[in-house]
Amino acid sequence: MARSATLNVMIQAAEKAARGLKRDFGEVEHLQVSRKGPDDFVSIADQKSEETLYKELLKARPDFAFLMEESGEKGDPRAENRWIIDPLDGTTNFLHGIPHWSISIAWECKGEIRAGVIYDPIKDEMFFAEKGSGAFLNSRRLRVSSRKDMSMASMATGVTPRYEKTHEAWLKQIKQVLPASGGIRRLGSAALDLAYVAAGRYEGYWENMANAWDVAAGKLLVTEAGGHVTRVDGKKYALGSHDILATNDNLHTAIVKLLKSA
Repeated sequence: MARSATLNVMIQAAEKAARGLKRDFGEVEHLQVSRKGPDDFVSIADQKSEETLYKELLKARPDFAFLMEESGEKGDPRAENRWIIDPLDGTTNFLHGIPHWSISIAWECKGEIRAGVIYDPIKDEMFFAEKGSGAFLNSRRLRVSSRKDMSMASMATGVTPRYEKTHEAWLKQIKQVLPASGGIRRLGSAALDLAYVAAGRYEGYWENMANAWDVAAGKLLVTEAGGHVTRVDGKKYALGSHDILATNDNLHTAIVKLLKSA
């Protein structure tokens, strides 16, 4: 596909931040780590990645605002364009030496996600999408899976230990989805979970407490790959909604029914 100049800027920024993260991942046992709370770790690597992304994207598009996981909002809040950034999605995996984490960048224009990039540096998988132009993995066009049998569906989910109020509902959902599906995975990177739905590796993914920077890029990937993204109850998803469900185009109704029955 012919990539826009803005998408190329996003990909180049992700690749530059990834070089530092890969170096730090190789020395993960030496990282200085501060702990803000259960499962809410921030490492020097995380902060350096965000700083690199901020500098690169600001240099390329100085009029864009920012929403970032670590630093929050920066720039003119009235700006029509905004970057939504998770500099290291899967921080807990990273700090434990588990090679499943990613960088997520979304471009929002007038409230609509126009482009998204999710980069997995360890596997060198660059997922990207532009509104109306499809979703891709490196140079390959992506399409959600065609499976129609729920009993064969591979499902992904996420849960955050610190949000205890969501735990009971999540456990009830697991009890409904697990016996009806082909299995459930909880791998610890919401961005990659969404990218995997877009790539047909999962039939569905849900989470009850996800932030905008976790899912902004992935939402576009799934829809551009022909999938559905809604809230867990099947209602329309809007950026900022905490619960999210992404599925292929065949099993959305069945998965919503299971989750609502919980």
